[in-house]
Amino acid sequence: QVQLVESGGGLVQAGGSLRLSCTASGTIFSIYAVGWYRQAPGKQRELVAAITSGGSTNYADSVKGRFTISRDNAKNTAYLQMDSLKPEDTAVYYCNAARLGYESWGQGTQVTVSS
Repeated sequence: QVQLVESGGGLVQAGGSLRLSCTASGTIFSIYAVGWYRQAPGKQRELVAAITSGGSTNYADSVKGRFTISRDNAKNTAYLQMDSLKPEDTAVYYCNAARLGYESWGQGTQVTVSS
């Protein structure tokens, strides 16, 4: 069983940067794929970026070139570096770890981008 805790959210002006962290416990983190999702008020949760256990990454078109997902398995932590933030990036950001039909979610961290 995987427990996930996100951190690093906050309020930032448009054009600014934030780095989110997702720290895992209770498992061998390196064998899980990790995804960052977000949910804005009144909208469905959407995948922002994902990284496989092997380090392959993919991104939503809306964040390509601005966000970078990475992981440090020695620290049981995944990151989402968010640059050139826009007001439309405002949402609660969630970390997800998945493997072979099992998945776990963190509690979410709020990101607010002011114009």
